[in-house]
Amino acid sequence: MRLTKPRFAPLSDAELTPEQEEALKDFRPGPVLNIFRTLARAPKALSRFNAWGGYVLSRRNDLPPREREIVILRTGFLCRSGYEWTQHHRIGLREGLTADEIERIKQGAGAGWSAADAALLKATDELHADQFIGDATWAELGAHFTDKQRMDVVFTAGQYTQVSMMLNTFGVQLDEGQTLDPDLKGF
Repeated sequence: MRLTKPRFAPLSDAELTPEQEEALKDFRPGPVLNIFRTLARAPKALSRFNAWGGYVLSRRNDLPPREREIVILRTGFLCRSGYEWTQHHRIGLREGLTADEIERIKQGAGAGWSAADAALLKATDELHADQFIGDATWAELGAHFTDKQRMDVVFTAGQYTQVSMMLNTFGVQLDEGQTLDPDLKGF
């Protein structure tokens, strides 16, 4: 975690205005994560954010969920977002990644991946470093993924870069019961 305390504390239920409550309605019933309780301070932005984020995490995104999680986890790792890594570690396991694969995401494309998975990791690294996927990596992606899936790689990395920027800058802390991966101390 970059900050040890939030710059904007997550809003409690008692603090929510009707507009903020409306922006959070899709997360209820059930616990509302700190990211959303924090972003509710800007309810119009949260509503638009949820619409785009909903696309990235839905079946309308043509990347299979496992492959989507590779892109999200690598983006969170590169952005040094402990909160993002922690949330998507759990989601990645649910979507078919093994614990070993999640650990290897930290090492990147050269850590014993299939050609398709290595292409996803290379593309994510290039997007992070240069906001561009070079021709060689684009062609590697094309050997394994459709044009729409390649677009969704960019959409996914872009969304989670933005998410990581918000989490890091606003100091969103882990939700109750979560612990930070020891490798990410100092993130």
